[in-house]
Amino acid sequence: MQFLTDIVVAVVVAYFSLTSTWADYILTLITPPDDSIAVVEDSLPAVAYTKPTELPSRHAGMSLPDILLRSLPYQQASLLSAGVASSYTTDPLAAIVNIFCTFTTPEHIRTTTGTGFFVHSDGVILTNAHVAQYLLLEESTLLGEADCQIRQGNPAEAKYRAELLYLSPAWVQANAAVIDAAVPTGTGERDYALLYVASSLTNEPLPARFPALALATNPLPIDSRDDTVIAAGYPATGLLAGGRTTPLIPKQASTTISKLYTFGSNYADVFSITGSLVGAEGSSGGPILRSDGTVIGMIVTKGDDATDGPGSLRAITISHIDRTITEETGFSLTRKISGNLSRRSQVFRETLAPFLLTLLTLELNN
Repeated sequence: MQFLTDIVVAVVVAYFSLTSTWADYILTLITPPDDSIAVVEDSLPAVAYTKPTELPSRHAGMSLPDILLRSLPYQQASLLSAGVASSYTTDPLAAIVNIFCTFTTPEHIRTTTGTGFFVHSDGVILTNAHVAQYLLLEESTLLGEADCQIRQGNPAEAKYRAELLYLSPAWVQANAAVIDAAVPTGTGERDYALLYVASSLTNEPLPARFPALALATNPLPIDSRDDTVIAAGYPATGLLAGGRTTPLIPKQASTTISKLYTFGSNYADVFSITGSLVGAEGSSGGPILRSDGTVIGMIVTKGDDATDGPGSLRAITISHIDRTITEETGFSLTRKISGNLSRRSQVFRETLAPFLLTLLTLELNN
């Protein structure tokens, strides 16, 4: 099956401009990683881990799609002027957003909710791939109609329309086969996406500057264990229990880093935090911040409540995102979140979105 998939991927890469269709729904709530995951040994050095114990990886033995590396228009868009430097806030509740999507077919209406946060004051949002994948549905109406809103405030209210700026093709390639599983699983590897605010959903014009959080792209040191951090998100416990009219309230909580994990990169790619009121479905895509207000990670999965208490979470490190997005595009995370965003999004829709939709369709039709 892997051999056949590799052939299909090679064909799709060569003909990524083909149109495609979509499956009837996406499940976005990711279950915790396998309990057998081992923790990085305490004796490892603080920055470069020489003998890490690896997390399970769906990317082992896979060749990464290199569409964007070979796309001249995308590379040109990424090299355009970086524009005005971003300004930052240290208040996570000012920077987080709720990403609320519906997918409507003649048979049903499905909803998904997640969290994201501004990482550039020009309106760039970082969130999970398993949240942002729903925006791909807006590229096709063959099997239904998708509508995604960026909501913000207390309670969350519809504010903006966003467009995909980047969705990891390696994540889609590795997870396409389980995209319609009843209980999808994942470790968070490459589970990230970038959006940007394209228009307003209210009578108000777009802000000149959005409240963004600064990113810490340096590797997370191993002595970060037991550090106190801040988690933030839009937990959807009340929404799931009471229906879509239940207001979503942003939450932040003080918690502690409990364990570090690696995907075999020789760095800490994932860390777990102890339980808090943020630890609920809907908080995926929320930031984890140091005391100085910089973001060191993004929530991706539930944690191990038996070890870390109810509401525990796991997060991928910003350094993992920075390192892997550079592998996939040739540009660092900080370069990807500035510049001519409208042009870059247009090239993404023309270049990568058809490839991603085709990959998903091929897997779902198998």
